[in-house]
Amino acid sequence: MSDTDYDVVVVGLGPTGLTLANLLGRRGVSALVLEREPEYYGSARAVYTDDECMRIFQTAGAAEELAADMNVDSTVQWVRGDGRVLIQFHQTDRPQGWPVVNFLYQPYLESSLERALDRYPHVTVRRGREVVGFDQDDGSVSVEHVHCSGTGYGTRTAESDPRTAERVRAKYLVGCDGGRSVVRTKLGIDMSGTSFPERWLVVDLQAEDGVDAFRHLPYFDFVCDPELPVVSCPQPDRHHRFEFMLTESQTKQEMEDPDTVRRHIARFVDPDEVRVLRKLVYTFNAVIADRWRDGRILIAGDAAHMTPQFVGQGMGSGVRDADNLSWKLAAIIEHGASERILDSYESERAPHAEAMIDFSVFNKSLVSVDNRLLAAARDLTIATALRVPGLGGWIRAAKMKPAPRFRRNAYLGLPRSRLRGPEGRLSPQPEIRTYDGRHRRFDDVLGLGFSVLGYGVDPRAVLGADEVAALRRLGTEFVTVYPIGGRPQGRPGDGRTAGDGYIDVEDHTGTLARWFAKAGVRTGGLVLLRPDRYVFGTATGQSSGALIAELFRQLTGSAALPPEIVSAPAQFDAAENLEDVG
Repeated sequence: MSDTDYDVVVVGLGPTGLTLANLLGRRGVSALVLEREPEYYGSARAVYTDDECMRIFQTAGAAEELAADMNVDSTVQWVRGDGRVLIQFHQTDRPQGWPVVNFLYQPYLESSLERALDRYPHVTVRRGREVVGFDQDDGSVSVEHVHCSGTGYGTRTAESDPRTAERVRAKYLVGCDGGRSVVRTKLGIDMSGTSFPERWLVVDLQAEDGVDAFRHLPYFDFVCDPELPVVSCPQPDRHHRFEFMLTESQTKQEMEDPDTVRRHIARFVDPDEVRVLRKLVYTFNAVIADRWRDGRILIAGDAAHMTPQFVGQGMGSGVRDADNLSWKLAAIIEHGASERILDSYESERAPHAEAMIDFSVFNKSLVSVDNRLLAAARDLTIATALRVPGLGGWIRAAKMKPAPRFRRNAYLGLPRSRLRGPEGRLSPQPEIRTYDGRHRRFDDVLGLGFSVLGYGVDPRAVLGADEVAALRRLGTEFVTVYPIGGRPQGRPGDGRTAGDGYIDVEDHTGTLARWFAKAGVRTGGLVLLRPDRYVFGTATGQSSGALIAELFRQLTGSAALPPEIVSAPAQFDAAENLEDVG
């Protein structure tokens, strides 16, 4: 252990904090997780996650268990009030190695992620502890926390006991403590955006034992009825959610009344066949924090951005934050990278989170139309767009969803070489075939650190010995990707390579071959992946030294690594690429 009590203190045990704690734990980083509520919430909030987040849960070592409790590959559709379909989304491809559509029951997800933390003796979870203060210096953060009775998740005023105060020191503090974040508030960070006046009634149901109450509602429906816009969401294990838009005259007390709830759900289900687990009137915000970092203190999840629920990406944005932060904190703490790389956290994540917010607001504006004439115009516009060649396919494939890529010149990596260059974009995760004929997801052979992929070539044969040694100190994996049928064959010993961290796989689906071609990577070329599977850069044999030199320049900001690495001829301007990052 270092001279601090923990490497990282995480505040908040929601999906963002749980994901961050699992990722840090798996990467060997010690963490203390403080949660104000002494008891587990046990109610659903988020209902959906996508393939990108499932890939992150895979990195956290939890995806298989989570997937077992999900409703996957469901059709998502907009329907009229009479049930006629306006548009359907069928997304059964798996570019990230997981289903694109995954409906979940949040209590199952959170309990699984919390159980997963038991694997890490260097991760400590303390419930019923409220952060009441913190301060930082050049080397650490001091955090004060006290016993707290909790708020019952917003149902009562919390009571804390100053006599139980404890202080802990850490290298970094991450506030994952929700929209009313104590960490963000104490830092004096404002949020900018829009608060929407529309109110919605959310009703969470579970079918009575032995009753098949939801078979007639198999898909996720946006019910675009101007008389009463509704969201109908299937969930695992006999759960279902409805959300009903309120009129201006309807009060919270009226809408949460059991008789009113019964009347609303009776349009869709037999009220005697279901139990009402939760009923709540809420409004929503589309806001983002003005800054996400203050020295050694950072914020993530709803503490940094709040996304309306209409595309199910609020939780997903927080999970992506956790992924981005975890490997950078590990690189600093475990491998001596410069703290400067944390500057890229906000510049990488904020534009994507904001794009998700805009996407959600756009969908809200379509679903919540309550004027008959405007609703008819919307329906006609959608029907016309679906018949336009190219546009119709683009809509049906949900290509309007923000892509997993970073804004140009605002990320840790080489500048994007062309408009659709691979740099700063998430790599695909196909199923691959190992030497012994096993099928595995690609990330499972890549480990948790950087990866150098060689297309039909051993990357170690292309790189110099000093470069390989320096990369190994980062925990880098060296991977040869062969096209299907392209493994070396011939005399005894042909194709045999020494072990020491080397991996070779066969691209039996052709996915990586197509991706390499699109990225301009030919046989003998290299691709350098960051630990979050985003592309740092590509190189030919001649430019591989410059690629590795650039990696260390951006990670360290100084000539702290072997002179052979640092003095390699640079073909890229690190300062220029990181200028916008900082």
